[in-house]
Amino acid sequence: MKNQLTAELLDTIVKRASRLGATGAEAVGFETTEFHVEVRLGQIEKLQEAASRGIGLRVLHEGRQASCSTSDLSDEAIDELLNNAVEMARRTSQDEAAMLPAFDDYARTFPDLGLYDEAIALLPTGDKVEMARACEDAALKSDPRIRNSEGGACSTVIGRQVLVTSEGFSGEFNTTVCSLMSAPIAGEGDQMQVAGWGDRQRSLKSLETPETIGLEAARRALRKLGGRKVNTRTVPIVFEASAAEDLLGDFTGAVDGTSIFRKASFLVGKLGEQIAVPELNIIDDGTMMGALGSRPFDGDGCPSQRTVIIENGLLKNYLLNTYTARKLGLRPTGNAQRGLTGAPSVGITNFFISPGKYSPEEIIASVKTGFLVTEMIGFGFNPVTGDYSRGASGWWIEDGKLIHPVEEVTIAGNFKEILRGIEMIGNDLKFRSRIAAPTIKIDRMTVSGN
Repeated sequence: MKNQLTAELLDTIVKRASRLGATGAEAVGFETTEFHVEVRLGQIEKLQEAASRGIGLRVLHEGRQASCSTSDLSDEAIDELLNNAVEMARRTSQDEAAMLPAFDDYARTFPDLGLYDEAIALLPTGDKVEMARACEDAALKSDPRIRNSEGGACSTVIGRQVLVTSEGFSGEFNTTVCSLMSAPIAGEGDQMQVAGWGDRQRSLKSLETPETIGLEAARRALRKLGGRKVNTRTVPIVFEASAAEDLLGDFTGAVDGTSIFRKASFLVGKLGEQIAVPELNIIDDGTMMGALGSRPFDGDGCPSQRTVIIENGLLKNYLLNTYTARKLGLRPTGNAQRGLTGAPSVGITNFFISPGKYSPEEIIASVKTGFLVTEMIGFGFNPVTGDYSRGASGWWIEDGKLIHPVEEVTIAGNFKEILRGIEMIGNDLKFRSRIAAPTIKIDRMTVSGN
C-alpha cells in the first residue's frame, strides 16, 4: 500500500526504529516539483518538468549511526528501509559526537518567513516560456553588437520538507523559487564574448523583470569586448558586487565548523581575535523574510538564527551544526543542512557582508592604478593556509577611471591579508542567491598577466 508523505508517517517510522533497537532516530521527507525551460533565438530548446519524493532515515545506536533512503513509500519499502538502517548502524564505528540535538536545542516555534509564493506555484507553463523568451529578446535587441545568444531560461522549484525525530521534534515547511537568466554573445571584429546574468527569488514580485535581466546580461557581454592582459604587478583590487560574492563564497569554507574541528582552516583558535578591518561585518542569517537561505529550522531541527561571524573585524562565531558544535564544545548556530542520506552537514543560510557607505563609483574613483574584477574563473583557495588565487577578468583603472577591459589574468593573495586590507565597502548589497556582498576594495593583491 502506497503511503502519503506526512509527519504522521515519519513519526511512525521513527517510533518503529526505536522499537527495533535504535537509541535515536530521525526521518526526513522531501517533495519537489521542478520546471525548466530554455529558449535560444526564440525557439524552445529544452522543456522539462520533474517531480520527486523521498524519505531518509538516520538511525543512531550507542554512538554508531547509519542512514538509508527510499523514494518508494509502500509498506514493504519502508520495512526494508527500517531493517537496513538499524542493521547498518550496529556495524559502523563509534563516534561520541554522533547524537541527536539536546531536547532544549530543538525549534519550538515555526515563524512564517515568506518562503512560499502561490503565484510561482500557479504560474502557467506558457508564461514561463514567455519570460525566458523576453529575457533573451531584451538582450538581442539592446545593441547591434549582440550577435548571437546562448539562450534565455526560466526555472521554478516547488518544495516541501518534513523532519521528525525520536526526541519529539516534528516540523515542516513549504518553499518556492523562480529564476530567470539570459546569456547573450557580443561580437566586434573577430572577437566574441558571452556573459550570463540572472535573478533568483522566492516570490514572483521580488524577481527582476525579464527585460532588466536581458539588458544587464547584454551590458556585461559588451563590456568584455576588447579585453587584454596587463603586465604582472601588485595593485589595489576592486571586487564588483558579483565578484565579491565569489570571494565571500570561498571564505565560507574557512568558518565551517567541520574545517575547524579537523584543523583545516587558518581560523582555528582565532575566536575573539581581530582578523579583519574594524569596518567589516559578516553575518549568516536564516531568519530573513523571503530570502533564499531562510528556513524556520535547520537540518537538525534546531531553530534558524542570525549569527554574526565577524563583528567590527573580530571573529565572533563559526558556522556549526549539532555535530560540529559538540566536537568543539560550542553551541549550534542553526547551520545544519541535509539531504535524504547521510548525517547533517554544515551549510550557510543567508551569508553576507554588511553594506558600507560608499557607492561603487566612489570606490572606483578612489583608485589611482588598479583592477576592477567583474568575473572570477576557476578555484584556487587553500582554507588551511589562506592562500588565494583565481583567474579573473574586468577593467583596468587609471586615475579613478575605467580604461580598458582586462582578461586572462590571475589575482593572488592570502585571506589573512585580504581581510586586513579592505579599504572601502560599498552600499550596493543585493541578494540574488544565498551569498551576497557589496562592492569592496582591497589595498593590494598581485595581478599576474604578461
